[in-house]
Amino acid sequence: MFKKILIANRGEIAIRVIRACREMGIRSVAVYSEADRNSLHVLLADDAYFIGPAPSTESYLNVNKLLEVIDESGADAVHPGYGFLSENAGFAEALEKKGITFIGPDISSLRDMGDKLSARELMQKAGVPIVPGSDGPVENEEDLVQTANKVGYPLLIKASAGGGGKGMRLVEKEADLVNAFQMATREATNFFGNPAVYIERFIQNPKHIEIQVFGDKHGNVVHLYERECSIQRRHQKIIEESPSPAVPQNVREEMGKIAVKAAKSIQYVGAGTFEFIFDSKTKEFFFMEMNTRLQVEHPVTEMVTGKDLVREQILVAAGKELSFRQEEIQQQGHAIEARICAEDPETFQPSPGLIRRCRSPQGPFVRVDSYAYAGYEVPVHYDPMLSKLIAWGHNREEAIARLSRALDEYSLTGIKTNIPLHKSILEEESFLQGSYTTQSLEKDFKHRADLFRFVEDKVFLICLAIEAYKNKKRTSISNIQVKSRWKDHARKESLR
Repeated sequence: MFKKILIANRGEIAIRVIRACREMGIRSVAVYSEADRNSLHVLLADDAYFIGPAPSTESYLNVNKLLEVIDESGADAVHPGYGFLSENAGFAEALEKKGITFIGPDISSLRDMGDKLSARELMQKAGVPIVPGSDGPVENEEDLVQTANKVGYPLLIKASAGGGGKGMRLVEKEADLVNAFQMATREATNFFGNPAVYIERFIQNPKHIEIQVFGDKHGNVVHLYERECSIQRRHQKIIEESPSPAVPQNVREEMGKIAVKAAKSIQYVGAGTFEFIFDSKTKEFFFMEMNTRLQVEHPVTEMVTGKDLVREQILVAAGKELSFRQEEIQQQGHAIEARICAEDPETFQPSPGLIRRCRSPQGPFVRVDSYAYAGYEVPVHYDPMLSKLIAWGHNREEAIARLSRALDEYSLTGIKTNIPLHKSILEEESFLQGSYTTQSLEKDFKHRADLFRFVEDKVFLICLAIEAYKNKKRTSISNIQVKSRWKDHARKESLR
């Protein structure tokens, strides 16, 4: 077993890995940028090393600096978390040359599945259903038009090396095709250094369903069932749940079998996720891509299966066999995860700044994976997600009720968060019915009109009053620029 693991990441996922290491008796090494000197993962790790300025290209993506720290710290393995270098074959190869274990799949899997066109080709050979589209990258505008006419409208233009919605364009009519192609190509070049794009048919009633798989170095592969990730904005997930309220049991079993078959075809090792697009009307599903890493939403699977995925990653990377067999994996109850982000819930713009108060929810079957604390300065340089709030219930209705209660208890002041948005989503009829799709949040949900009835006005006003008193200012709360909704609420509260 490893003696010391370096976590090449930050925030809540770094803390999640640190906790697994501590439970297993393994020392942990944190790395941090200038912006993360006071981040919680730095305080919790056994050792911590400074790796550079705030921009990720000069710190968390700086392979040479990370290799220096590995030598200095004496780490014998690296856990990449998710994002940053977690799917970077070059980083894994550099570690291999130094005799350091990369806690993830082998280099060939990272390369083959990291490129969407390569992944489509491999999955097609393995008999996995693929969304109809181009056979390879679209070379020029003539090829573009011919392929589009073959696939039909609406269609998606997608970056071959893309992810997170970057380099992706929806085209509903031929008149918009060339312009969308040029924009997707330009964005793909800027974000991934690779201009290659391809075309896929756009599924009209899409749901995003993903299957968690796990493989070891002894040829064993299992699946841990599905997660539904259809609550999205700009192709980024916001809420995830398991099991999916829309997938029939026979389809669920078929998706699991196909995911295991696909993982075995590439001799996959470690935690991975096969992402499928599911047509909620026809019940058809098609392979989209594979994520060769731990997912942000892995706690949902842990809650319904009782399996510790991070611990299993470490064991498998150390050469151990999987600690469970397929027949031992059961879905028990229902779990839902809400991603809590430092962002304006109206505009979705990031909201960095000083957290004045942080009160996390508690109670039975509630889990909070977070790095937020009172007095922490949320940096502007990274993803705005601060925490993940997960609730479990014996059934979906109980899980929703528990998550709603936990959101009511969650208090983060000094910055804006999307907690009001989550509360609103949980009241949407199509969400409660489980009939929502990947388009529902931006097109169908009616939450915007009364979103701010969920904002914690009382806490905001109390903080203003305390701040004015501590500074011995003569300014009353009424003189501070407070929006009318705060004033109205203050009057109502005073009458009580």
